[in-house]
Amino acid sequence: MNLLKGKLAVGATLMASIAVAVGCAAGTSVAATANVKQAHVASISLGQLNNSFKAMAELKSVAKKGTGSIAAILPDTTSSERWVEFDAPYLKEAMSKAGIPSSDIIVQNAHGSDSTFYADAQADIAKGAKVLLTTPEDSATGTKVERYAAQHGVKVIDYDRLTLGGSRPYYVSFNNVTVGQKIGQGYTSCVKNWGGHKLGKQDVLIMHGATTDNNATLFYQGYNSVIAPLVKSHKYKAILGISGSNLKSTAGTWDPPTQLTEFKAEWSHYRSTMTGAVIPNDETGSPIINFLFQQGVKPYTFPTTGQDATPPGLQAVVAGYQCGTVYKPVFLEAEASVALAVYLRAGEKPPASLVNNKVMDTTEHKNVPSALLNPEWVTQKNMKATVLADKFVPKNKICVGTFNGVKLASACSKEGI
Repeated sequence: MNLLKGKLAVGATLMASIAVAVGCAAGTSVAATANVKQAHVASISLGQLNNSFKAMAELKSVAKKGTGSIAAILPDTTSSERWVEFDAPYLKEAMSKAGIPSSDIIVQNAHGSDSTFYADAQADIAKGAKVLLTTPEDSATGTKVERYAAQHGVKVIDYDRLTLGGSRPYYVSFNNVTVGQKIGQGYTSCVKNWGGHKLGKQDVLIMHGATTDNNATLFYQGYNSVIAPLVKSHKYKAILGISGSNLKSTAGTWDPPTQLTEFKAEWSHYRSTMTGAVIPNDETGSPIINFLFQQGVKPYTFPTTGQDATPPGLQAVVAGYQCGTVYKPVFLEAEASVALAVYLRAGEKPPASLVNNKVMDTTEHKNVPSALLNPEWVTQKNMKATVLADKFVPKNKICVGTFNGVKLASACSKEGI
């Protein structure tokens, strides 16, 4: 009996050992398989992105794992030409080259309507969208959309504008304080290049984008950091004055006619002393520049600024009515956003190589993982090496016709454009 018990114990021990060995082998095999599977998950970095969109093809294997649409909702057609000219086509191209079926690509524009923006988001989610790229007019609309999306298991990426108080996992934009700094630095450089001694002491008007847009606040922070110290040291004067360390600005808007009205109000009071204006983008600057021309202002005598490198803005730069414009290669922003969206659509965690920074949501007091891209100040001198070299804007949209009496072909030729 004792011998039998001994044999049974040995047998049990042997079976247990075999089971453990088999289990370990199986575990090793599963782990190895998992590692192999992980190794085949495509990974791209921000550094790979460029205007060829070739890097997006690396995501096709990830795109195959996901289902549902990726929907981008842009804000309007008036605050900047970029939303129609650049963002919409670039987003579509990025999605297509990443392997997203055309039936799953949605790019919309809310035309400045908060209700349309929210309705578009609801409709996209009802149709099976898995990821939204959103650029609302204001954070109130953005948070409303993000709450609704979260309730339906849909991910949101803040595209270009951070939604304060939102719940998105990622934010993609340009470094917007840097954008503002480049506007300020561009203005001061322009004053020197246009013959500062001839222009006199700068009595500059500071303008502001819509206060409901967090980006406008960041732009202002950037150019305030450059111009305010010059005002405090009495090298410049600010038309509206300064409070503490902050320049006073106009009320702020992204609506070009309203921005013109704000400018005219100050012009009527300070026409004899105003020497220039820091304007936050090309679109709102365009009617102001036309107004200045009507008032008899000549090229290279009244510095103005802008951003977005729109064709009218670039023409104003060539003609000597605008110092420069901040060039933001929107194709990079579109590619980075779509890349993150492709991973989220597939239920995969995006690689760290697509996220290079964090931005504080000042309402939630939380840092948001972000992809921040670098802007560049474009003047007559580097236009050929930037916007033209990148095929961002074709030469025939810059150097043809006239701008406020300036023959653009001759002006471009003079600058080697």
